[in-house]
Amino acid sequence: MIKIVTVLGARPQFIKAAALSRVFAIEPFIHEVIVHTGQHFDANMSDIFFEEMEIPKPDYNLNINSLSHGAMTGRMLEEIETILLKERPDCVLVYGDTNSTLAGALAARKLHLKIAHVEAGLRSFNMLMPEEVNRILTDRISDLLYCPTSDAVENLTKEGFENFPSIIEQVGDVMQDAAMFYYPKSVQQSIVLKDLDLEHQPYLLVTIHRAENTDDPKRLNNIIDALNQLSEQYGIVFPIHPRTKQKLIQKGLSSAVKVIDPVGYLDMIQLINGSKLVITDSGGLQKEAYFFSKFCITVRDETEWVELVRGGFNKLVSTEPKELTDAVNHFVNKDFIPMAELFGGGQASERICKSLLEHFDQGS
Repeated sequence: MIKIVTVLGARPQFIKAAALSRVFAIEPFIHEVIVHTGQHFDANMSDIFFEEMEIPKPDYNLNINSLSHGAMTGRMLEEIETILLKERPDCVLVYGDTNSTLAGALAARKLHLKIAHVEAGLRSFNMLMPEEVNRILTDRISDLLYCPTSDAVENLTKEGFENFPSIIEQVGDVMQDAAMFYYPKSVQQSIVLKDLDLEHQPYLLVTIHRAENTDDPKRLNNIIDALNQLSEQYGIVFPIHPRTKQKLIQKGLSSAVKVIDPVGYLDMIQLINGSKLVITDSGGLQKEAYFFSKFCITVRDETEWVELVRGGFNKLVSTEPKELTDAVNHFVNKDFIPMAELFGGGQASERICKSLLEHFDQGS
């Protein structure tokens, strides 16, 4: 029996954990202890994911949020260290690139515990992004680096990771596992399209939440201008992040844009699947769009998911209204032809589970 402490804190991590925890639950030789840092504290962005995706209830809730990056990471580090001293796991499992990710990895490394990083090797090459700093530092101190794509493996190779005491494995993307598993459930349970009167209406799905877009007045105004222009031709549905809701509405979004509260994963699957295409600055939603055969327009200067841009499924755009509207018009009626097993074909969770058992069940 091996004990794994999983550290979670943000929406994408809940989705990834749902895929892997489902596999852990039927594996008799793995005991998982879940720590929820509270980084996403809004019920619509946290509790609902645990409920509808049937993730085991967290063993620990730290309720650490609404702080600066440094203060949040420091508080998490302190609290997670206390838990690890109590639990003494064989491995600490962290996902992605949030403050929770880095805090969990640092706490484990300081205690000389093994670290497994799911979604290792991703790079945006923009050190102004806190996520980039988090993922680089987490990779560097992790023992098992579970990469979702060949590009992620190549990034680690270029950074000299073959000279470090870590193991790199390309396992695929656990978010694809989740998308494939939960899609039938979303069809059965979600009524979001009916509630929003979208069952037979074409629409664009939009999410914008990154500080680089919402905290820069010029970029924010440009995004709003572009959405208002697009709303004259297309329906737009905008599940809005609580942190940015007031800013965006105060700036004057068109009444034709359907602004709704954040939704759970099952509803989001249906919103993606029913859309014409996706406009976002989210990392996870870029992939989810691909999983459901939708083109994506990413309002960022760079992306970690370069294979989607290279394959023509994703287009990076500035916030200039014409560039954004031109991208929509380019994609909106284009045929989507996916690439075979770009993200592992839905087997990432099983591969990670097998790897963890191989590395820790024999006391290695």
